[in-house]
Amino acid sequence: MTLRLRELPTFSVIVLFLQFQLAFYSCNSFVKMRLLCVVTAVCLGVGVMAGKYSREVNEPSQGGSDGQTVEFRIAKLNQVWEKAKRMQLSPVRQAELHSDLKIQEKDELQWKKMKVEGLDENGEKEAQLRRNFNVILAKYGMDGKRDMRPMESNSLKDHEAKDGDAFDDPKLDKLWNKAKTSGKFSNDELQSLKREFQHHKDKIHEYNLLMDTVSRTEEIHKNVISSIEGDAKEHVLQQKHTELKEKMRDLNHGFERLRKISHEGFSQDSEFREPRVIELWEAAKRANLSKDELESLKEELRHFETKVEKHSHYQEQLQLSHQKLQHVESLGDKEHIKRNQEKYNTLAEKTREMGYKMKKHLQDLSNKISRQGLQHNEL
Repeated sequence: MTLRLRELPTFSVIVLFLQFQLAFYSCNSFVKMRLLCVVTAVCLGVGVMAGKYSREVNEPSQGGSDGQTVEFRIAKLNQVWEKAKRMQLSPVRQAELHSDLKIQEKDELQWKKMKVEGLDENGEKEAQLRRNFNVILAKYGMDGKRDMRPMESNSLKDHEAKDGDAFDDPKLDKLWNKAKTSGKFSNDELQSLKREFQHHKDKIHEYNLLMDTVSRTEEIHKNVISSIEGDAKEHVLQQKHTELKEKMRDLNHGFERLRKISHEGFSQDSEFREPRVIELWEAAKRANLSKDELESLKEELRHFETKVEKHSHYQEQLQLSHQKLQHVESLGDKEHIKRNQEKYNTLAEKTREMGYKMKKHLQDLSNKISRQGLQHNEL
């Protein structure tokens, strides 16, 4: 007779029960009572083990707290998403969070496969995933801290906002005001430049969040149990600081570009308009790629820029749709509300889907440029 593993607990109970019957009728009353206690304890233990390894416990639930299908395959990500909905983030922020959580889910599922295969022995990838998750929580105000971090870079300590300030950073505000009054930019060019300034401000914010996350976890790595564990923790800590240095280097390059454009205006041969694409292109030019590789990458970046612009358009439409839905809800026409709610839900889902694809493409391009640059440097 062939038995599957999950049937063994039940089979064991049957055998025990038969043995119990034979022994029970051949014993006196005191021994019978002892046997009853033993069998009861065994049955309870088997029941607990069967529950621990049951399909219901180990497979993810298909229903959330509201009975709807869960968004993510990882429980903690679903908890963050449910909390975000309770916080009533703006539609665009919710869509951005959803994309970030999807990327986090993809990376964590890949890491789980790596771990099964015996990779990531020093825990470097695991530490990076934990760090990324903490940055997501901080970015959307779900880390339990009052978010004053956009104002915490070294250059912002004694800075107070004044009329005309747009980016909460004295250096950025000074450059922006100089560009606005220089007469070197058309209205369209000023809009493009403003997007670059805003992107740089967001990068400063992300750097501050990462630095805060790293500093809050450093104390954990100082509590060393053994020299071997200490070496592993030291390696992870060094990797964190390397990541911070790379981001600071990118910030410096970005600021230098803004400074040059603000003084000289856009060059006639500007390749791209979107800040994230410009950032990738500048990184690619610094990566010592061959001429053919740069041309190939330039074409891929053009396609990516189209994707970014389309996503930005959908974000704008989502915000407008939300405003219209709020207006309709204030009027109280249920049929009108239902139609607008359906349109809004469809647009929100499309925006989230496009946001994930765009961020996934951005991640792939960043990794591609980093790998190729490293390969060339090694040569």
